[in-house]
Amino acid sequence: MIVLARKNVPALPALALVIVACLSVQTASASAVVVGTCKNLVTFSTIQAAVNAVPSGSTVNVCPGTYAEQVTITKKLILTGVQAGTGDASVIVPPSGGLVQNGSDIFGNPVAAQIFVASTTGAVTVSHLTVDGTGNNLSGCGAPTLEGIYFQNTAGTISGNTVRNQFQTDYADYGGCQNGLAINVESVTSANAVSIASNSVRSYQKNGITATGAATGAGSPGPVMNISGNYIVGLAATAMNWQGVYLSQGTAAENGVQVGFGASGKVTGNTVSDNIWGQDTSTDTGDAASGILVYASTSITVSGNGVNSSQFGIVAVTDPTYGPADSTSITTNRISGTQLFDAIDVCSSSNTVQTNTIYGSTESGVHFDDSCGSGNNNTATGNTINEACAGILLGTGTSNTSTPNNFFDVTNTTLSGDVCPAVVGSAKAGEPSGKQRVLRPSPYRPGRR
Repeated sequence: MIVLARKNVPALPALALVIVACLSVQTASASAVVVGTCKNLVTFSTIQAAVNAVPSGSTVNVCPGTYAEQVTITKKLILTGVQAGTGDASVIVPPSGGLVQNGSDIFGNPVAAQIFVASTTGAVTVSHLTVDGTGNNLSGCGAPTLEGIYFQNTAGTISGNTVRNQFQTDYADYGGCQNGLAINVESVTSANAVSIASNSVRSYQKNGITATGAATGAGSPGPVMNISGNYIVGLAATAMNWQGVYLSQGTAAENGVQVGFGASGKVTGNTVSDNIWGQDTSTDTGDAASGILVYASTSITVSGNGVNSSQFGIVAVTDPTYGPADSTSITTNRISGTQLFDAIDVCSSSNTVQTNTIYGSTESGVHFDDSCGSGNNNTATGNTINEACAGILLGTGTSNTSTPNNFFDVTNTTLSGDVCPAVVGSAKAGEPSGKQRVLRPSPYRPGRR
């Protein structure tokens, strides 16, 4: 009050001072705030302003509307979209100038994430938001990694969101850029547990959902994932130019779900469709797309998923540098319309492939693949395989079990070796009826462009 008097500013009534003080305390200690005006709470005009203002453990509610911003979270928090009246879409889009780098991944590569959750001391929940990458203005293979929702060294939950259009503005001109991750979870500091459930993920350039541990080999700490009940659709179904021509050849080799480089956990009850790299052929080596890819991670459970229209269906791949993909459990999945390659390929050892239902695989229903330097002690029993060049392609590994299974309309119930002739009528136009063995699908390898 002395300062106010010296500047000849009228003194505020005592009651007004009390009201101002109460509002200040409310803002500092609120357990729930709102972005917008749809709730009777302390209000903010931007999501980032709300996140910055609240203490750890708070809830930031986001009213229906469009928010052109990038959001960074570094504290325990719940960030959730809310319904108001007939509105139920809280949409985060890039700022008018596009996305810029707002962090680096655990491998030191620049990242431009729409929601970046980094190294918190407590779990973070991101739910019921639409994260749309349209207008990101990222171009060229040297651009920062485009990511919709990115958790780094943080536990928490990503649920009920829509994450879409995570591809570079010029993606059709840069086929093969390892960019465009819709949901990405990475950990190197500890085995942070993250649940990714009931999200709609579509139109991504590289991966729909990615879980990555450290790139230092088997046994590294990485995230413990529960990836369940998501609907994941690649660009092959949605990327079309004004002439009605599909542009999927401009993307990287997509993977619907990738768990790799030391991450662990479960992939259950997801629906994964349309992961195709348009430029691939049956004689190409090592750059195909896949529905679900386990890459250099062990003891992963993959069960109850529907995988449709991909170049590989479900794959477990050992990498000589990053480690094995052994002891994967692949059970009760439904796989249909696998283009070019195998419905289930285990390029590793000690895997269990049981009670899966497979329809229409260009190559084999199940392949015990030894091209990764392993391929032993695998079991494939109780599977139903309808239409494939081989029900079980045996590779050259040892101590594998491949009976009993149920076969319908397959050219060979079992076939030795790693080469499988294409099913009649299923090869792409102009391709040979047989093929040389493709090595593996193409993972998102951090640091590679």
